[in-house]
Amino acid sequence: MTTTIFHMSDPHFGTENRDALEAFAAEAKDAQADLILCTGDLTQRATHAQYDAAAAYFDQFDAPVVLCPGNHDMAYYNLWERFTDPYRRFRKFYEGIDSDFESEDCVLVPLKTTVRAQPRFPWSDGYVREEALEKTRQHLHRLAGDTRLKLVTCHHPLQPAREGETNPTIGGDEAFAAIAAGGADAVISGHVHIPFDIERASAGTKVRMIGSGTLSTRLRGEPASYSILTCSRVDGIALERRVVDFG
Repeated sequence: MTTTIFHMSDPHFGTENRDALEAFAAEAKDAQADLILCTGDLTQRATHAQYDAAAAYFDQFDAPVVLCPGNHDMAYYNLWERFTDPYRRFRKFYEGIDSDFESEDCVLVPLKTTVRAQPRFPWSDGYVREEALEKTRQHLHRLAGDTRLKLVTCHHPLQPAREGETNPTIGGDEAFAAIAAGGADAVISGHVHIPFDIERASAGTKVRMIGSGTLSTRLRGEPASYSILTCSRVDGIALERRVVDFG
């Protein structure tokens, strides 16, 4: 038995790549995916219309859908809402979506890397607060001894893709060390719009970092793409990248 996860990130409804989204949906349905995972930035500016478009899109899947909030998914134009209840629109949209997923092969463990504000500008990069990390630690602790793959899902990568680069995610190094110690097998993320698959170690424990490209028109030198993860508690994670390039 294996579990097939279709992983996309950063569709940015409002600036979405409709052809790429339709290709993703067709492939996921044809493959009878076990899970649709989107690691954040569902919308471009968190408007009600953009959330409505995202809801209509994800509602088409028979498979469970799991979503992570991204930095673009908090109120942008309404500063009062951003500072008093930044995830209100995301929660309203998310009510009809599954928040957890586990199978015979894997368990998803969420980690929130977004905050309403932070002591730098712009506020787009990741910030892991201690209370958010503690929830993830506790979740991993409850899974101690479980032989299934433990996949931490978040919007921002916890470490840079290249060795020696400054980590743009505040608290990312500490979070990576904590989840490695907690037995996580991989961190699944997005945000950078460029796919990656690297392995990092903390205190001798290796954790795989997997990031999907974007399904929006906001490309950063790479074509639109998504990933297919085939998870097996025996054989680990097999990763396939699918490029959606219509020239």
